[in-house]
Parts: sequence; C-alpha cells; structure tokens
Amino acid sequence: MLLADFGTSYCKLLDTAQNAGPQIIPARELPRDFQADIGTGHNAKRRSTSTVNELTALARGGRRMIAESDFTLLDCGSRDIKFVRFKNGEMADMGWNAECGASMGFTIELLAQYYRLDYAAVPVPESGFSVTCGVLGLSSIFDAVASGSSELEAAAKFVRGIARNAFRFAGSPEKLYLSGGLCENPLFVACFPCEIIPLGRFVLLEGLKVY
Repeated sequence: MLLADFGTSYCKLLDTAQNAGPQIIPARELPRDFQADIGTGHNAKRRSTSTVNELTALARGGRRMIAESDFTLLDCGSRDIKFVRFKNGEMADMGWNAECGASMGFTIELLAQYYRLDYAAVPVPESGFSVTCGVLGLSSIFDAVASGSSELEAAAKFVRGIARNAFRFAGSPEKLYLSGGLCENPLFVACFPCEIIPLGRFVLLEGLKVY
C-alpha cells in the first residue's frame, strides 16, 4: 500500500510493500498522474484514493511514536502549523493555524537560500522579532537590515520570533514534541523556551499506517 503525506513543499511517501523506508520528494517533482492509496495533506484529495485529515494523522502518528499518556505534539509545515494535546491517553485539545503560521517553514527555507545561511552555524539571538506570519514577518528582516543589522542577525531574530509564536500557539507547554521538516533546523529548535523532542518528518505517515 502506498501512503503519502502531501506537504506544500515536500511530499513524504511510504510503500508498505517494500522494505525501504520513507522517501521525501519536492512537491514540484511529483508526477502529475501520481496517486497514493491513502493520503493526507494539502493535495491529498486529488492525489489519493482515500484521504485522512491532517490532525487525525498527526494525532495517531503521535500516539504510535510517543510512549506517554500526556503530551503536546506540534507540527510545523511549510504552509501552516498544527498541534494535538493528549491527556491520560485521550485527545484533550487540538489546533490548526494557516494564518498566523502562514508559510512559516517555506519562508525560513527561502531565507536560508537567499542569504546563504547555515542555520546550524547561526547562534540563538537574545531577542527576536514579534512575528505572527511568515510572509508578513519578512518586513521585519528588511527593516532591520536597512537599519544596519547584519542579514544573519536579522534572519536569526526572525526565526526566534517564528519559534516563539509557534510555542504560544501550542499552549506554551514545558515539554513539546516537534514534527515536520523544521526538526532538522538547529536554530529553530534551539529558539523554543522549553524542552523540545524532535520526531522528524514522518509522523503523519506513521499515523496513516493504522488504516
């Protein structure tokens, strides 16, 4: 069975009939006629025989991967952010924000390409911008650079602002499990003011395995 998490920028695929692990393919490189058996994500409806809501896939993936009855799991994608919170093994809360989290992951990746940044080498800034939207927050970077800040410093403050906004959206927990491509961004992870446990990019795929 072919499972797919159709992200806006990247597609995560898993063929359960094969021994190989999941694959990551840029969304723009996916064949136009590609079809999955079960899919979730932005383009799942037109590319899958059966679809699963992203919050449902995230929750079920989290239950399979996290050996705790109480936890908060935040998924940071290219286009939006969403979280699920479990209490005593049951779903207690959830949220999905495509406005305040708009293009968050995409913008962070775009900045790295434009300014040629290695986020692993960027120190965590002592302060950050007040950022509630990836796209609109770009003006903070441009204003800071125009005022004399370095591109690296301005981008780091932007990333910190994005991380803090996501943290508050998830309810400001003491410990937070993180899902999505930004798990691989050391600066983003380090900017959270709580314990962070990255789970990687395949949590939603893990949630599709139960079907």
